[in-house]
Formats: sequence, structure tokens, C-alpha cells
Amino acid sequence: MSLVGKKFPNITVDAISEMGDNLRINVLEEATANNKKVLLFWYPKDFTFVCPTELHAFQAALGEFEKRNTIVIGASCDTNEVHFAWLNTPKNNGGIEGVTYPLLADTTRNLSKALDILDAEEVYDEVSNDILLEGSNVTFRATYLIDETGKIFHESVNDMPLGRNVNEYIRLIDAYTHVQTKGEVCPANWEAGKEAMSADRLSTAEYLSAN
Repeated sequence: MSLVGKKFPNITVDAISEMGDNLRINVLEEATANNKKVLLFWYPKDFTFVCPTELHAFQAALGEFEKRNTIVIGASCDTNEVHFAWLNTPKNNGGIEGVTYPLLADTTRNLSKALDILDAEEVYDEVSNDILLEGSNVTFRATYLIDETGKIFHESVNDMPLGRNVNEYIRLIDAYTHVQTKGEVCPANWEAGKEAMSADRLSTAEYLSAN
């Protein structure tokens, strides 16, 4: 079930800073208390293959997100200790040394369960009479954009092998900010600086005629 248009879950999660400080982060509060947008991206596991390419890509674009009043937070179900070991592994050895945004350590899976992004399914074992889990029990590549009120205005989920396009999230933040500030709607393939539309039939007809 989509969470777009709803408040982000009010759940506090363990996290770690680039310096190894243990934190407790509530994503909803990060947005509302700081009056900022939040980009939260989940990845399956530390010390894997596609994952470090994504973490470095978000780091490379961090300045662009900061210009847009947006906090970036990474997340997986790994522990703070594993996160810190990865943060101290050089880039040329598959590590994420140089990443400066915080990483959630959702080891309880309370938040990822609430978001329903775990690769896990409960099945009944007739032999043992137990409920067992099938799947990796780690998250898919889910991404959430949350506004200053804590409302989710974008969510997307990629399967494990599919890395994200960071520039698309910058475009979506630009579009949402345009809607917030101008009261207009953004047509297909809209980018900052391009023409938007009023939310009425006449404006749509004029836009289509011109494009």
C-alpha cells in the first residue's frame, strides 16, 4: 500500500554518524523540527556491490540537496558497528569512506516493517508447526521524499540489482518545491526553469499546443 500523501511513521531508529557517534534518529522529527525536506534511501546490505556506488552517488550530490533545504539519510538493517567498519573502508576497496550523512541501523526492522519494504514473507511450516520467514529479510532499494510537515510526497522501490538515478530525486524535489511556492503543477519531464501549468483544462491545452 502506498504511503504517498501520508505522514512518515513516527519511529525512532538507531543510527551512526561519519565519526562513529551512536545516534537515535526519528525521520519525521528531522523534517518537522528542522523545517527541512528529507531524502531517506534504503539499501540491502553493507559491504555489497551496487550499494557503495549509490552511497557515493548521494554523497557526490549532497551539496545539491543541501541547496534545496534537504537532509539526506541512508538506511539498512545492518548494525552501527558494521556501518562504521564500512565507513572506514577506502573507496578503492569497496568501502564508503568519505560519506558524511548519517546511516540508520534498523536492526529491529521496526521502521522497515512499517514501510513494508523487507524482502521477507511469513510461511507456515506444517512439519514444525512454526511460522518461518522466506526471503533475505533485508530491504529493497526504497526511497522516500518527505516534506517539511512530515508528509511523504514520493516513494519508489527498486529490486536489489537496480541502482538509483540520484538526479531524478533532485528533479522531484525541485518540482515539489515549485508546486509549494508557485501553486502550479509540473508536467511530464519538467525540470527547474521550465514552464509549468495551472491545474485547469485551459492551461493543459495551452501547454500541449506549445509543446
